[in-house]
Amino acid sequence: MSVADLLQGASNVATAIAAVFTAFGAWAAVRQLRLLEQQSVTSFEDGLVDEYRDIAKDLPLDALLGLEMSAKDVANVLPVFYRYFDLCNQQVFLHKQGRIRADTWVLWKDGIESNLRRPAFARAWAEISARAIGDFDELRALCPPPQATAPKGAA
Repeated sequence: MSVADLLQGASNVATAIAAVFTAFGAWAAVRQLRLLEQQSVTSFEDGLVDEYRDIAKDLPLDALLGLEMSAKDVANVLPVFYRYFDLCNQQVFLHKQGRIRADTWVLWKDGIESNLRRPAFARAWAEISARAIGDFDELRALCPPPQATAPKGAA
């Protein structure tokens, strides 16, 4: 075996080692990008959870507990319910755009549907959806609003 053959063999080994390190580096870069993407989605979803908590602290406890509330009491907090429905609409939209993870969406969807079955939420949703024609299309598709009840004495 000549020196040229030895050098060629060493060159082949070095090339193979470099290819392995290059492949490993590419794999590590892809993995890092995936982790960053997951962290970004988690951070984005956490921001929406924080927004929900901010709104929920302004909702009446009776509404959150599913207790009956008078029409007047619901009317007094309609702006807070509006913010809640706007957030829900945004969540449905983001889900449809693929920006929310499937397991997160299942939890959020269950929460939205559960809240909208509560009497005060249902009353507020009926009232707001009747007034906000053309808004909340995504939420309307998920949870069609009940018919708003006409005020007493109205014809």
